[in-house]
Amino acid sequence: MKFLADKYTMSDNYHQPVMGGTGPDSQPLGFADQVFFSDGSGNPATPPAARIYNPDPATGTLNLYTHRAQWFDCSNPSNPGIGAITNYLNSLPYHVDTKCGPGQFWQAVNVNPAFTPKGLPQSGLIVPQTTQRSIGDVLSEHNISWKYYGGGFNADGTTSPFAFSYCNICNPFEYEANYPNMVADHMRDVTDLFNDLKNGTLPAVSYVKPDGAMDGHPASSKWGLFEAFAKNIIELAQSNPQQWASTAIFVTVDEGGGYYDSGFIQPVDFFGTGPRIPMIAVSPFSTGGHITHAYAEHSSFVKFVERNWMLQGKLSGRSRDNLPNPVFDGNGSPYVPSNMPAISDLFDMFNFQNNNNQ
Repeated sequence: MKFLADKYTMSDNYHQPVMGGTGPDSQPLGFADQVFFSDGSGNPATPPAARIYNPDPATGTLNLYTHRAQWFDCSNPSNPGIGAITNYLNSLPYHVDTKCGPGQFWQAVNVNPAFTPKGLPQSGLIVPQTTQRSIGDVLSEHNISWKYYGGGFNADGTTSPFAFSYCNICNPFEYEANYPNMVADHMRDVTDLFNDLKNGTLPAVSYVKPDGAMDGHPASSKWGLFEAFAKNIIELAQSNPQQWASTAIFVTVDEGGGYYDSGFIQPVDFFGTGPRIPMIAVSPFSTGGHITHAYAEHSSFVKFVERNWMLQGKLSGRSRDNLPNPVFDGNGSPYVPSNMPAISDLFDMFNFQNNNNQ
């Protein structure tokens, strides 16, 4: 990572999207938004009472919740834990839309998606299938090729020792009602990525998630393994000069694990953003060891895809791809946009000037 930061462009103002775990932080990579609890047909629904979160302190304690569960409704400030956040947002010197729709319940913790990696329905404690529009849907509508490469995908559902190494809550598309129809054309294992890189058959847009043994996650992996994983992908991409000439690789993580961060955190809605996490752009157009300060988070990748492929419109009326790019007016900190709420589309990490391959 130090080598990549020295050679390419790094952001020191890239953030996890929400104050939450892997699932809620991964969903914006596909939706630029969170996924609410629904009836499976796009309408808000109410979870069972036992599944509704109450973060107020349990009686007689300072560090225990009244009821730790999966879902919360932030549209009513009188609900437990909600008023303090909405009061804070209302006190800010700029307007923040909470994006808490009436009757909509949102994830407080990681919850499994509606489908297995292979597209089979799941039951029990799951996020009901959503009809929310993803960037994958938009790419397919415009006949732009894309794939999600998940480590352990081929082993999932088998007796392989790696059968449980695939991260289902990391794949935002598994929450979609039309996910079973996506599997054949768009879902692959990381081993398929290696072949596509070698053969020059990479799609226009790729998501790559290593398995649990390679992702650098504490207690299940080591950071050096993730570094080796990223290094291998980058070198494979560079081995084909024609492919490399038009390739950009974003190296990041899902979230920061709850560690303290001294950097500025910008509220853009009720859900976040959250602390800073690593982001390095590796490309022929990002060389020079530059540092960018523009405020960004995982929804920024959706904005990048929309701009790079000149896709018209936004994913929805409420998704974060509607937010403008940050403006730095020179009168304050370059880390704090003067036009908040705002998130970057990541184009500031590249220099496309005077290049015929733009």
